[in-house]
Amino acid sequence: MKQYLCENLFDLRHTLARDAIRGEYAWEVPGMLGDIVLALGQTLDPSEWENPQAGVWISRTASLEEGATVRGPAIIGPDTEVRAGAYLRGGVLIGRGCVVGHATEIKNSLLFDGAKAPHFNYVGDSVLGWGAHIGAGTILSNVRCDREKIVIRTDPPVSTLLRKLGAVLGDGCEVGCGCVLNPGTLLGPGCTVMPLSSVRGVFRGGSRIATRRG
Repeated sequence: MKQYLCENLFDLRHTLARDAIRGEYAWEVPGMLGDIVLALGQTLDPSEWENPQAGVWISRTASLEEGATVRGPAIIGPDTEVRAGAYLRGGVLIGRGCVVGHATEIKNSLLFDGAKAPHFNYVGDSVLGWGAHIGAGTILSNVRCDREKIVIRTDPPVSTLLRKLGAVLGDGCEVGCGCVLNPGTLLGPGCTVMPLSSVRGVFRGGSRIATRRG
């Protein structure tokens, strides 16, 4: 199970949350983010970070286009681009050099530096590792259709006791357009998911994944 600790899936140098998530299993991170963001926000240098509303910190080098909505707790890192129509719903920690695109919705999620959700994406209760990218229209679903608690399909399986949990993408993962990553999906570093795939389960780093929906 040690391979699923945050430090074994991600280069922790590429997130402000490094100290808070070290030693935690990756699927535990989304539920921690609200508290992590509020604690980190109090440590940020006001000369480098704006605090436009309670619980929201935005780097002075980040770009927020008109029409983007940010609700706290949220941190938006340096050189990150949040495009028009994006909706950050809270519990969000966005790293350096990220892209949150038009009509992309993110909640209770951690994006490491360089992670990108650039076009019509939903990222719910999820983690995107350093440099991870999801293609246009890709959804990281966070609720099972039967509303049952989410199980991580490790060996042995882990019952999270959570009804909301999206996907975990290790560093450098590439997910094609029009994919659905079902609740509790975990991709090791460097995985590639081919377009129009519906994915569930746990995949070793470097896996190439192609499935049909249904």
